[in-house]
Amino acid sequence: MDKAKFAVVGLGVMGQNLALNIANKGFTVAVYNRTELKTRTFMDGPAQGKNVLDSYAYPELVKKLEKPRSILMMVKAGPAVDAVIADIQPHLDAGDILIDGGNSFFEDTERRHKALEDAGILFLGAGISGGEEGALQGPSIMPGGSWDAWVALKEILTSAAAKADDGEPCVDYMGPGGAGHYVKMVHNGIEYAIMQLIAEVYDLLGRGLGMSAVELGDLFSEWNSGELSSYLIEITSVIFKKIDTETGKPVVDVILDEAQHKGTGKWTSQNAFDLGSPTHTINAAVTSRIISGMKEGRVEANQLLQGPVSKFTGDRQQLIAAAQEALYASIIIAYAQGFGLMGLASDAYHYALDMKRIAKIWRAGCIIRADLLDDIMRAYGRDKALTNLLLDEDFRIKVVARQGAMRYFLTTAIGLGIPAYALSSALAYFDAFRTERLPANLTQAQRDFFGAHTYRRLDQEGSFHTDW
Repeated sequence: MDKAKFAVVGLGVMGQNLALNIANKGFTVAVYNRTELKTRTFMDGPAQGKNVLDSYAYPELVKKLEKPRSILMMVKAGPAVDAVIADIQPHLDAGDILIDGGNSFFEDTERRHKALEDAGILFLGAGISGGEEGALQGPSIMPGGSWDAWVALKEILTSAAAKADDGEPCVDYMGPGGAGHYVKMVHNGIEYAIMQLIAEVYDLLGRGLGMSAVELGDLFSEWNSGELSSYLIEITSVIFKKIDTETGKPVVDVILDEAQHKGTGKWTSQNAFDLGSPTHTINAAVTSRIISGMKEGRVEANQLLQGPVSKFTGDRQQLIAAAQEALYASIIIAYAQGFGLMGLASDAYHYALDMKRIAKIWRAGCIIRADLLDDIMRAYGRDKALTNLLLDEDFRIKVVARQGAMRYFLTTAIGLGIPAYALSSALAYFDAFRTERLPANLTQAQRDFFGAHTYRRLDQEGSFHTDW
């Protein structure tokens, strides 16, 4: 067999599926895993008969690769990436390419890119979204870093990536340094927000309206055929209909209500604070996961802190219709916050991010893929310098027309004592953004009172202080 054109280091499910994906596209792939047994199991199982070469040491792996060598690292973000780089770098030559396909923090990618560039090694930090199925069938890929590395790998990555309905591949060069992992970080922040928005709608319709999981499954299937059509709505409909074989109950009803998180949503919120970008809905999703982890405390508080009866007695169909419209408008707002953050980051980090291109490659393969992304792509096509999606005429009309449904849905949730933090944060963002004069004038007066921090005036230039 000829030498491999590409290598994958790290044979977890994502690494295995990406290796198979690339091999299925006609490229010979070499693989390596720190645990030898995992490599042998992979070769004897899914990789059997495929264009895959096994390796059990880095020198062996490197010898099986065509020059310049291209190696994708699919290992846990953090110290493990640095460890692989340190172990494999002595066996590489100038011009060879390393790709980090994990969920690495973009500042770590910046550091690695610079260190490897100084050593003559080309580096790509590639955000990859799509989960296990996407890795095998075609993910959305967000590479950033070395332009020369992107050019060298464009054929392979384009072949492996998902294809949108118009046939366009869901991969493109994002920008220099850590741009690729930055875009993936924001993707995950938006993902957090949409998942929490869906969960809050489920909570109100389930607890407040008394809808069963099966009824909710049918409702979400219906929604998925309309404007809410998306991967997350689709899988939610499937989840509701799945029955647990042990209890006969819907699986969703027997799952512990503690949401885990790996940090990417938190990174999005933290970076948004650093850059001064309002990401209300993403932040609400992060803190909602945090409070879900306080299970013991919530059980105790449930016995001590009484609230209203969580049973809706009004027009069921009106509330269901409002839920659909409120969810759609809130998802638009979550995207607006994410794209707004990327706009600020593009300037701050000199990434020159292309928002239309980002929306384009998110249309298939990734977790937040949705019909809505076609509309977002068109919005940035109309105005490349668009600073907020809500300022686009199409999105302005969509959200303004649905604000009544948002307000009705949220007042219902508040009246029933059912938390809707992300949904209310989306509406608060909308109301703050559309308000010409916010009460920050009082905040500035307070700061000047206790700290002589000064303030600006509406009628004069300069800084002022009052002897309160």
